Amino acid sequence: MTGSDYYIPAVLLAIALVVKAPSFWHTWHSPMSKSIFVILASSTAGFVFGAPPTIERVNRITGVPNISALIVYCILSCLSCGSLVLLMHWRGGPEETVRRHTRMWIAATTAVMATFCVLFSLSDVPIEQQRDFDTFYATTPYAREMIVLYLTAHTATSLVVVTKCWRWARELRELQAAWTHWGLLVLVAAFGFTLSFALFKFLAVGARWAGTDTWDSLSTDIAPPLAGLGAGMTTIGFLVPVVGPRLGSMWVSWRAYRAMEPLWRALEPFAGPGKPIRIRPTSSPEIRAMARSTEISDRLLNLAPHLDGSRREAAEQYASSQGCEPEAALIFAEAATIHAALVATEGAGMPASGQMPVGVETGAVFPTRVSGTNGLARLSIQFSKIHRSESPVGAAHSESN
Repeated sequence: MTGSDYYIPAVLLAIALVVKAPSFWHTWHSPMSKSIFVILASSTAGFVFGAPPTIERVNRITGVPNISALIVYCILSCLSCGSLVLLMHWRGGPEETVRRHTRMWIAATTAVMATFCVLFSLSDVPIEQQRDFDTFYATTPYAREMIVLYLTAHTATSLVVVTKCWRWARELRELQAAWTHWGLLVLVAAFGFTLSFALFKFLAVGARWAGTDTWDSLSTDIAPPLAGLGAGMTTIGFLVPVVGPRLGSMWVSWRAYRAMEPLWRALEPFAGPGKPIRIRPTSSPEIRAMARSTEISDRLLNLAPHLDGSRREAAEQYASSQGCEPEAALIFAEAATIHAALVATEGAGMPASGQMPVGVETGAVFPTRVSGTNGLARLSIQFSKIHRSESPVGAAHSESN
């Protein structure tokens, strides 16, 4: 792996960290926010300080050969601890139990990092190793113990997270918690990669203990990409349940916004004298969908005196007779009635202001029974089918299917 292999994911993670910064600032009291911050920050730092160019520069600036290895060990320990703490708060449970387990993991991680520092200070590692520190010093006193402690802690943490995430994912599969379920599966895969990283490192170190360096490539060539992939997927796994519902909501709103366009345009002559709702280019899909549904509702009120209640009842009965569910029959009836009213008013001198033409009764207002963004989106889709086919009968068959 070259420097760019480390720096590109580091930049992407740093962007995610900057984007989430306002959220961290406002919710810093939350243990979950702190944990997500630690995960993003340690993942970013891990890629930066694990890159060979950074290793060389840090060693030169500090004047301590191989101190980068100690820094990376501590950073990855923070990542593992943050992942466990976030998982515990995410899973929930008795507050005191969660708090006790959190303190236990933080204390254990602190003790491990302090042990790293002591063992490194006692070891004699004068020759700089940018890529193969673990294997080169596998038999060096104190450095050997530091490497084993690091790999053991990494393996234990990965096993705990994989086990907990897998069990929880199986529970959530039955509860239909889709985003959390998929996030947990991503975490299982992520820590599976980090577990493989530790195992490959152990194999290479074990081979050095056996007196051969033929397995060094497991540590220098195969393990690092697995660690990088695992770190990136860990961040994604924890962000999926947070970002996923938001993206899902935006997608649903955008689809509804687009689906309402045919009915919205057809009702444009009944927009009324008021100014249209102004939508900023940066407005969210939810705001756009809400504004369009509001405009459709207002235009339907202006169209109401032209709507025929008896036609609606007949259309609903017909749709029901064709096997439509009650809700689908209602949508079809409303769409057919609106379409008939618009056809009847074409060329009748309806002014753009939406005022009633001379001779049209204004007493009987026919309110639509369809409301809400999703309801109006379905109504618009059915209206479009009727408009294209010019045959409410065919449209009712389409709705029943």
